[in-house]
Amino acid sequence: MLALDEAGIQMNSRKFAATLDRLRQDYDQITVVIGGADGLDQTLRDSAFAAWSLSAMTLPHLLVQVVLAEQLYRAWTIINGHPYHRD
Repeated sequence: MLALDEAGIQMNSRKFAATLDRLRQDYDQITVVIGGADGLDQTLRDSAFAAWSLSAMTLPHLLVQVVLAEQLYRAWTIINGHPYHRD
């Protein structure tokens, strides 16, 4: 399980893509859990293999879902050499 939490590690899109690519090699399936406004329960966060933050700001769940979807698409394009992402 990958935890999304405001206290998690922040990274740029290229680092996100590279890290996600490594995780794809290590795990058959990755479940992403989105933390609430107060973050995730510590027990749940401790059971995750990693905690990432999409922003230091508190974002509504629906917006996080959109941002995550876009970043996953962007990561896929970076991994596959597609020109969508520009530095």
